[in-house]
Order: sequence, then C-alpha cells, then structure tokens
Amino acid sequence: MEKKLKIGITQGDINGIGYEVILKALTDQHILEQCTPIIYGSAKAASYHKKSLGIDSYTISVSRSADDVNPHNISIVNTSADEPKVELGQPTPEAGKSALEALEAATSDLLAGKIDAIVTAPINKATIQSETFKFPGHTEYLENRAESESLMILASDRLRVALVTTHMPITKVSQAITKEAILHKLRLLNKSLKEDFSIICPRIAVLGLNPHAGDNGLIGEEETNIIRPAVAKAQEQGIWAFGPYSADGFFGAGQYNHFDAVLAMYHDQGLAPFKALDMSGVNFTAGLPVVRTSPDHGTAYNLAGKNEADATSMLHAIYAAIDILREREENEKLLSNQLVVEIREVKKEYKVEKFIPQD
Repeated sequence: MEKKLKIGITQGDINGIGYEVILKALTDQHILEQCTPIIYGSAKAASYHKKSLGIDSYTISVSRSADDVNPHNISIVNTSADEPKVELGQPTPEAGKSALEALEAATSDLLAGKIDAIVTAPINKATIQSETFKFPGHTEYLENRAESESLMILASDRLRVALVTTHMPITKVSQAITKEAILHKLRLLNKSLKEDFSIICPRIAVLGLNPHAGDNGLIGEEETNIIRPAVAKAQEQGIWAFGPYSADGFFGAGQYNHFDAVLAMYHDQGLAPFKALDMSGVNFTAGLPVVRTSPDHGTAYNLAGKNEADATSMLHAIYAAIDILREREENEKLLSNQLVVEIREVKKEYKVEKFIPQD
C-alpha cells in the first residue's frame, strides 16, 4: 500500500487567521484519505479557535510527538511550554514566541524525517524576531535550517511566478540583479518545474527590471547588460528561457498564458499581479531538499475572529505539498530505472540542431 504522508502544519500567529484557515481546511472530507495532518502549536489556542468557529465535524488528538500520532486522526503536537493568550487582531510578543516555537519544532521534525512536509500558516515577521529567528520570512529561515539555497514560487492552476530577489528593500534590488543571480534562479526554477511539477520542457518568461524593459537603454541598462545576457546563457545550457519582457504589458496582455512559469526581478513585480489574478494560490519554497508550502496571504488581523477568512489557499497549500512529494518520489523512481544503453559501434553520425521556439 502507498505510504500515508505526514503533513506538518504550523499554527502561525494565533491572533490572526492562521487557526481559522487551518481548521476550516481540515473539514475537507478527503484530507484524511490523502495524508495525516499534524498541527504544531498551542493545543489551548487551537481549542479556543475551533470552539469559536463552531467546528465540530472532527476532533483533534493531542500527541507528544509526530511519532505517536494516529494516522487516521487529525493531531496536534503541543509546542508551547507556556499557554499563550489569544488576543485577536493584535500583534503581541507572546503570539510571536508561540509561532516561533511551533515553526522550530516542525522544522526539526521535518529535517529529521519524522514528517514528510510542512505547511506554514502566516506569521507576523516583526513579533517573531528573536535570537534564533533573525530573518525577513519563512523562506530565509528554512534556507538557513536546511543549509540550502531556495527559490520562492507562487503557484496556482493558471500561473507560476518565481523571484530573483525576495524580501528586500526596493532600494537594494538593482544591486542584487546580476547575471549570476538570474542564471542561478533560472536553473533552480527549471529544475523545480521538471521535478516538482512534472513539466518536461518548461518555457520560462523572464521579466525586465525597468519600465518598458528598459526601452532599449532609454530607461535603464540592466536589461541590455545583465538580464538579456543571462537569458542567452540559460538558453545555451538548455533552459527554454525568453525575455526580458515588460512586466505591465506581459501581464496586461495575458502573455503568461503561453509560459509554464515567470521569473520576476523583485517581490511586488511578480506577486502583485499574481495575487490580483488569483488569491487562492500557494507559496512554495523550491530548491530545498524538503517540501514547504504556505497559503499566499498574511495574518489578516482585520478578519481575525470574524469567521470570514477564506481557507481555499490553505487547503490548496496542503494538497500542493502532497502533490509535490509524490511528483518527487515518482521522478526518483523514473531516474533509478533508466534504461542504460551501451553503444558498441556507431555506424552513422547524427547532427541534432538546437530548436528554440518562437514567441
């Protein structure tokens, strides 16, 4: 029988909509057929939110560790030594500490192989800061813990957007845009599209940095001197990358429909149009040896306690983690069973011309 996956879900900020979207997502009748969900967080806070939402279609079993969970139940591993106080809609140090405790416990179990993937609920990036968390977000924290470089990808059924730079002040973006950085991200993106999304020959659009993609040097030279040469180098390495494209026209004209993914230069250039087109997408941290996904929204303090939060993105994040794990497993099987052909005599020489599709 196929192994039942253990999916860890971190509680995020207990004063935001984290628990609401988690608990609502877990009402999906197919969840327990596909995985064993394990919440990492405060059992008391989870019970408070579950009761206030009126969710009684399932119970949550409290477990001491991921090793002890019943595979047929929804479980919670209590990670808070001191039960934090829930103050809906308020960013508090207590909530930040509780969010960090959950994240650290889930990440440790993930790296130790006790769970198969983690889905992270939204955190407040200010209140979670501590001696052990000095990062602008989950992505950078997980890079550090996994000792691996990563790539942020926002994914939905209609669009995938990856970033060259992530949580960085706009004043520093142009300095971080180099040929090496773009080429490195293109390699990571191309690899992820093949291994995590099963796209055999991914087509990747690369956006420019400046308005109108620099207008041939009139509004900036990064496109001419940095981005275009990086795209050309990627093509030489067998990556089907194209561009640079002007971001506004690219999204406005729906050109993204002709590509498997888009590589944006900075955070809001890619994520603003993505979220305008689909607010139920998934944030996936590609490039890591482990799988992490999350919903594509924040703590939404303004909605906390109102029972108005939409859990679709969280549900998609859980299923995306399951899908990516299975795609990776299938890819490993295919690679391990490759047909090895030994050519003893070559009678004919074939010339293979490189094919580059036209835009």
